[in-house]
Amino acid sequence: MALTVLVDYDSGNLHSAEKAFQRMAADTAAGDVLVTSRPEDVARADRIVLPGDGAFPACRRALGSYGGLFDAIEEAVTRRGRPFLGICVGMQMMASWGREHADTAGFGWIAGEVVKITPADPALKVPHMGWNDLVIDQNRASATRHPVLEGIDTGDHAYFVHSYQFRVENPAERLAHCDYGGEITAIVGRDTMIGTQFHPEKSQQAGLRLIANFLRWRP
Repeated sequence: MALTVLVDYDSGNLHSAEKAFQRMAADTAAGDVLVTSRPEDVARADRIVLPGDGAFPACRRALGSYGGLFDAIEEAVTRRGRPFLGICVGMQMMASWGREHADTAGFGWIAGEVVKITPADPALKVPHMGWNDLVIDQNRASATRHPVLEGIDTGDHAYFVHSYQFRVENPAERLAHCDYGGEITAIVGRDTMIGTQFHPEKSQQAGLRLIANFLRWRP
């Protein structure tokens, strides 16, 4: 039976994410969902989900403090091609660098940097918190449209809570954005990796659809 692992490294409350993934795994017959911090569980996973709440440097340190955990993630994703979903700071850590508080090296999986949100409209508050419309950067009819975007369209709502944004170097690796006094990266992806700045587990219909698509995805 397929196994989806939600990585627990003491960086946020995983309860709502666990419930959402369990619900959609049952709906899609996608197998078991396990919340774990054990490298051996990551090594046997068919899919890996990395959530993250808080500051980039703190999350990066926390992940590294679990002996062998990041090595197991990197081996599974970059060498064995296991589907990976990063959520919020879990997505941001896919970048080359995080510039929050101090320059911190990310995973280097998707070239770019995570920088503070600076809306063009000074009336817009930071953190960017609440519902925003997605703008899909890949055309629905495109043969290269990512399968995790199936049934998700421009105008669908997603729930964001963040003060920093991922500036992606390669435009082809930004799959969607939102407008908050300027374009804010909402979804990144390449190969078997995908990341969402918003919280799909809190984004109702569009979020649950994305989770279901991820669980069905066979790269």
